Amino acid sequence: MITARKVLGALALTTAAALTAACGASDTGAEGSKATDVKLRMTVWTSNEDQLKLFNAIGDAYRADHPEVSSITFESLPFADYNTTLTTQIAGGNAPDLAWMGDLSKDLIASDALVGLTDKLKATEGWQYDDLVDSATKEFSRDGKLYAYPFSNSPFALYVNTDLLAKAGQKIDPKTLTWDQVAAAGAAVHAKTGKAGFVVRDFDYKSWNTLATVWTGFGGSAWSADGKTCTFDSPEMQRAFTFLHDAAFKTSAMPGPGTKADFFAGDAAFTIAQVSRASLLTGSFKFGLYPLPAGPSGKYAVLGQAGVGVLAASKHPDQATDFLAYLTNPANAAKLAQFFPPPRKSLLTGAKLAENNKKLSAAQLQEVVVDQLPNAVTLPNHTSPAEIAQKGKTALDALWKSDADIPAVLKSVCTAIQPILAK
Repeated sequence: MITARKVLGALALTTAAALTAACGASDTGAEGSKATDVKLRMTVWTSNEDQLKLFNAIGDAYRADHPEVSSITFESLPFADYNTTLTTQIAGGNAPDLAWMGDLSKDLIASDALVGLTDKLKATEGWQYDDLVDSATKEFSRDGKLYAYPFSNSPFALYVNTDLLAKAGQKIDPKTLTWDQVAAAGAAVHAKTGKAGFVVRDFDYKSWNTLATVWTGFGGSAWSADGKTCTFDSPEMQRAFTFLHDAAFKTSAMPGPGTKADFFAGDAAFTIAQVSRASLLTGSFKFGLYPLPAGPSGKYAVLGQAGVGVLAASKHPDQATDFLAYLTNPANAAKLAQFFPPPRKSLLTGAKLAENNKKLSAAQLQEVVVDQLPNAVTLPNHTSPAEIAQKGKTALDALWKSDADIPAVLKSVCTAIQPILAK
């Protein structure tokens, strides 16, 4: 398996060459005239038709005022393979001009694979750099310079299929809801209807970092604040994974390994997902949307972030950076806010977010997005994310059987990833 770490050497060489070529007028021809027939490509992990339609509309509007840009292509890559595909493209000399990034951002920034954005964004008339929320830019900055615009800042929320709860005779109070109550209601729904209880979307017993949406409520964390020490084997994580293990193997409150259940298709009573997933709601059932349930450590919020940056290996870094400034200006940020909560203070109210949102109300967006952002923690993010994810998954696989020794398995996770964290 190709991991991000394995391609970093090649990536650094590619980046160094690209940075050398980019010195001066990288978007000019041999005579110093402005380039024509510029083709820009941006990798994304969404395949949602409405989202891609909006991106294409913004791209078309940009090209109308920039005739030198003949095309802007939004290339959808599968989410599960996104990091591997992107790093392979970069190392192979086929880097996109712009790219979405999540947990790969730390590696890309550390390897100088991204173009600094701060000066360009501050110099762009009407862009309003001071409108950015400082906490939103932290994950994508180094030494005071921004390397990726945090276009999506979406706290995870609890989606509830209220029709399924009614069929199972279950009621919840979202204001006092706890994980134990979600598990009890989920088990009852499964017993009564055969449908799933709660689902942590995108987990599927593979992407364990998504379980931070649960373990944070138990006081757990994957590693220490400085990222150097594994804490998977802490008492808090043991309690969190015992809860998850019981839900999968004792009470059937959540689907076990190998069982698929799509909340948005009506197959589960609850799911943990970001607000952007609301686009998948079809109106086939009544739903509720609430902040995450309280855990033993109380109320909490977990934030999933995604940034968009310009690759240093781009053939047209100047044009790509200019397009990024246009894509993320206040007007377009407001349009994108219907899917992706923006980092702009001026747009972070329930009423503003609801202006272009066809699925969620102002009250819902205020409660699950705006009110949660100030105290939200991000999903686990570290350099070498692909290697950590793979080694962690391999060790955690032993947990997903009925007679698993939970403390021993969690200790094995630390044994597997500690050498990477300590580098």
